[in-house]
Amino acid sequence: MKRLQQELIQKDLNKKLVFLVGPRQVGKTWLAKQIAKDYKKNVYLNYDQIEDRKIISQQAWIDSTALLIFDELHKMKGWKNYLKGVFDTKPPEQKILVTGSARLDTFRQFGDSLAGRFFVHRLLPFSLKELLDSEYESDTEELLEQLLERGGFPEPFLASELNDSARWRNQYVDGLIRHDVLDFEMLHDLKTMSTLVELLRRRVGSPVSYLALAEDLAVSPTTVKKYIGILEGLFVVFRVTPYSKNIARSLLKEPKIYFYDNGMVIGDDGIKFENLVAVSLLKHVWGKSDYEGSKLNLNYLKTKDDKEVDFCITDFDKVHLIVEVKLSDKEISKNLRYFSEKYDLKGVQLVKNLRQERKEGKIELRRASGFLSELWL
Repeated sequence: MKRLQQELIQKDLNKKLVFLVGPRQVGKTWLAKQIAKDYKKNVYLNYDQIEDRKIISQQAWIDSTALLIFDELHKMKGWKNYLKGVFDTKPPEQKILVTGSARLDTFRQFGDSLAGRFFVHRLLPFSLKELLDSEYESDTEELLEQLLERGGFPEPFLASELNDSARWRNQYVDGLIRHDVLDFEMLHDLKTMSTLVELLRRRVGSPVSYLALAEDLAVSPTTVKKYIGILEGLFVVFRVTPYSKNIARSLLKEPKIYFYDNGMVIGDDGIKFENLVAVSLLKHVWGKSDYEGSKLNLNYLKTKDDKEVDFCITDFDKVHLIVEVKLSDKEISKNLRYFSEKYDLKGVQLVKNLRQERKEGKIELRRASGFLSELWL
């Protein structure tokens, strides 16, 4: 199926160098090769391949190449300066697309070497919005159930049998720990990293204490924070931090952790549904940022007296929308109502199983499938 970002990437290739980043096996290479089909002369080079590595080091492609695709180039020593040189000396009509996970997402730290020369596109798993816009042949509610159970990564989502989805995930997690983590940073204690992943899978949606995790793992809180940072860099998990500005007594600590792959979440249906909403909201926020230049961020609200709302979307440091997630509760959350009324905020309660939508003041009670299908990406 066609990814929605394909045309947006093609448009940016006419302007600058393009980085396509995201989790491993989310479809970056497939998408890059789909884009390449629109160019008569294209070259795909993967730094992991010895033959391709020689071509890269010697820049041994013909000048008439219309599209150059570099995959895993971040593994090359001095790759940023190399890429700057290639971009600055290329023929005017030649396009360059660079794909990869992990280290390529450090684009904010590129410094002057690539300043003003690139656009970044972040490719995330399928969302309900993307599946519907791609005219995927299935009922909206069925798609939502499938995303909850299988996650939005292409291979497990599209697998003909559920067992194949589970088998993919086992290999995926093992590959992350044994190969990607080592490639990202040399760690000697992969067992601790593996245990941390298993602990996080069971704590989705709850504020995470680095100290508590450190005690469970028998390591320092600094080590836990470092390891979670590595998992973030590899697009395994993402943190949703508390919003504090203009919200009295808001906590400044304890982020909530969510997984890009919904199938990795261990918990009840409510927790899995919250994780799916988190990924969907993040994809929406990043899409608006990457393609419209907005300043949206995803946070959550919590006060010291434990009044909490699952998510809030901020715009230029001001709360744009507060979001509460429920499986089947048709009564508006007391905490959602509290924040909405006290701080005059627009709110929405997303309910997976809901017959009748309604609005009370600035709060909308919405069927989750309808709301998720209206997001930007």
